[in-house]
Amino acid sequence: MASLYAAKARLGRRGVLARAADVVWPPRSLLSERVLDRPGVIEPELWAKLRFLSDPLCARCGFPLPQDEGVGSVCGPCAADPPVYERARAALAYDDLAATLVLDLKRGGRRDGLTAFARWMASAAAPLIADADLLVPAPMHWTRLAARTFNQAAWLAQALAREAGKAWSPSALVRVKRRQSQAGLSASERRRNVAGAFRARRQEVAGKAVLLVDDVLTTGATGEACARALRKAGAARVDIATLARVVRPIDVSI
Repeated sequence: MASLYAAKARLGRRGVLARAADVVWPPRSLLSERVLDRPGVIEPELWAKLRFLSDPLCARCGFPLPQDEGVGSVCGPCAADPPVYERARAALAYDDLAATLVLDLKRGGRRDGLTAFARWMASAAAPLIADADLLVPAPMHWTRLAARTFNQAAWLAQALAREAGKAWSPSALVRVKRRQSQAGLSASERRRNVAGAFRARRQEVAGKAVLLVDDVLTTGATGEACARALRKAGAARVDIATLARVVRPIDVSI
């Protein structure tokens, strides 16, 4: 009953213009074509199928561990070659359902899920957000940004900053070299592809704990390259928060 009252209150706050817009563009589920009562929601049967990541996770990269080995446990790759960033966390495992959310945002420019995504990311990366001084989105090269007209990572960073009450900057990190898309590349090819591609503005990040925000963590190559640029510019530490992460190392198709 309480949830029903809360839903009615949210609908009331949306206002006359929003409800009028719903008549023209009916709100639909984030995961299907089903028309629902308000934007940015998912029907219960599909919500139950989302794979939210939770402990046990690698203390560094956030990869799911097969068993709980205690606080501070790390996966094999992080033990052998620790990443440049301190910690990475993601809300969802990247599967077919998460792919729908990510690609609708990334390629379709669909923004009605941003409030929900920010809430999920704030929960998954709560300790990282608490330590952060500044949220910074993974940047696009200006030519790609001009062609697409938006950066989905910046949308996520802005929404997460609003949810967490933190400062964010869309200009603290820039992509100075345009390279081919990471889609379909192997882990080693991805690392080479983004090497030296980013530059951080020292006046914005020096001495600060930076939380890098992106849509998906695949092999970590982009996050590592961004973290190197941020640390070179004087960032005290770099953590990463993403909406989703690949949990099958062979899946690098995005």
